[in-house]
Amino acid sequence: MNVAIIDYGSGNLRSATKAFEQAVSELGGGTIKLTKDPDGLKNFSHIVLPGVGAFSDCMTRLSAIDGLIESLQEQVFIKAKPFLGICVGMQLMADVGREHGKTDGFGWIPGEVISISPHNRNIKVPHMGWNDLQIIDTTHPFVQDLLEGVHTYFVHSYHFVTKDRSHVLATVNYGKPLTAIVGRDNLIGTQFHPEKSQRTGLRFIKNFLGWRP
Repeated sequence: MNVAIIDYGSGNLRSATKAFEQAVSELGGGTIKLTKDPDGLKNFSHIVLPGVGAFSDCMTRLSAIDGLIESLQEQVFIKAKPFLGICVGMQLMADVGREHGKTDGFGWIPGEVISISPHNRNIKVPHMGWNDLQIIDTTHPFVQDLLEGVHTYFVHSYHFVTKDRSHVLATVNYGKPLTAIVGRDNLIGTQFHPEKSQRTGLRFIKNFLGWRP
């Protein structure tokens, strides 16, 4: 098992790496590597894209590394390697993000990323802290061993609205249901941070590492 965590200057890289190292160790061993080498992605079995900050800023950072987006497209979308996007890394799979203007995403999961607009004015944005997952697709191997209402850690002001509801595996209630996990084919994305979600987050990471789509 060889896992690439994409290092493009955005994301909780240290905590993400430590969480994946722990998961790999508990699963019997493997390699976790931070990388921004486009050519090297062909050598990994799993690819992880973290992300913190604005959609447009993260896309700008990725685009600044020559060939990286093209390599992700080839290794993930064409060669179908298991892919996990975390927080903004999940959002980048959308067609477009509306944060700081309109920015094109990867277009891997149809939909758009828009601002959280709660109906209740007492609900503050960003959505920050622990919240309960509501599992939508209990058959997917990524979530099938999790109980309804498990706690995970969120920090975000924008959320992913998919065109196809079947791509939503779990939601979180924050004034209204927000997408918490998306998935299709070899793609998985979490709006929450598995690396900050303690034992539940570690369970998610293990499920991803053991996933063979």
